[in-house]
Amino acid sequence: MRERERRKGGPEKGREQNREENRSLLIGRNPIIEALKSGREMEKILIAKGAGGSVVKIAAMAREMGVPVYEREKSALDRIAPGQAHQGVAAYVSAYRYGELKDIYDKAAEQGEDPFIILLDNLEDPHNLGAVMRTAECAGAHGVVIPKRRSCGLTETAAKASAGAVEYVPCVRTSNIGQMIDKLKENGFWIAACDMGGQPYYEQDLTGKLAVVIGSEGQGISPLVKKKCDFTVSMPMRGRITSLNASNAAAVLMYEVRRQRDAKTRLERAD
Repeated sequence: MRERERRKGGPEKGREQNREENRSLLIGRNPIIEALKSGREMEKILIAKGAGGSVVKIAAMAREMGVPVYEREKSALDRIAPGQAHQGVAAYVSAYRYGELKDIYDKAAEQGEDPFIILLDNLEDPHNLGAVMRTAECAGAHGVVIPKRRSCGLTETAAKASAGAVEYVPCVRTSNIGQMIDKLKENGFWIAACDMGGQPYYEQDLTGKLAVVIGSEGQGISPLVKKKCDFTVSMPMRGRITSLNASNAAAVLMYEVRRQRDAKTRLERAD
């Protein structure tokens, strides 16, 4: 659902979050080169504008591996790694291992259910990602898919917000959400967009192979992604606030899917 979220807690919370994220920070040319060679998963690499030598090699290696690379002013890297010799490059490494689509399918098969996946379209707040994964674990969704670019990843903050769900819910990264939707459709999935202007979620059949798309905090679902979805589901807004937090909207839908699946199972057993 589209919404604009106001982060609470002021500067102190911001400093706390930065400290948590920096636990996953790797700096220096040689350490980052070796991490890339070892295949360690990374969220992104920041390089100082105008940096040459082995920094160019790092950027080339990263792009070949599909790791996003961003240019920043040297002063920005100085702020990220205060007092440390970053040598013009810093990398945010993944705090936890990412899964594959096969992991999601296997999890569903083990539970004897049709796969149910949450697709997050450019969700940027790690607290929201962690909250979605926590609900996915509790409601029985089989996995979460996030894009590699313009999205938060499995940082320490996301892991903490998930309350341990990162250990049980496969999180898959894709270079393109639209292409992932195409792949899921080829495997028999229905794709639901969670956005305004759709059918009330409780009137839509949400059983079978299903993937639900949840949009970013500020922009919602991108037009190209929404166009690929089979249908749109919405939540009635009776108050003066016209949207839900992204993780709250995801929670409502996940439990509606759980309700419909359980009801269908009871009917099948009764027959």
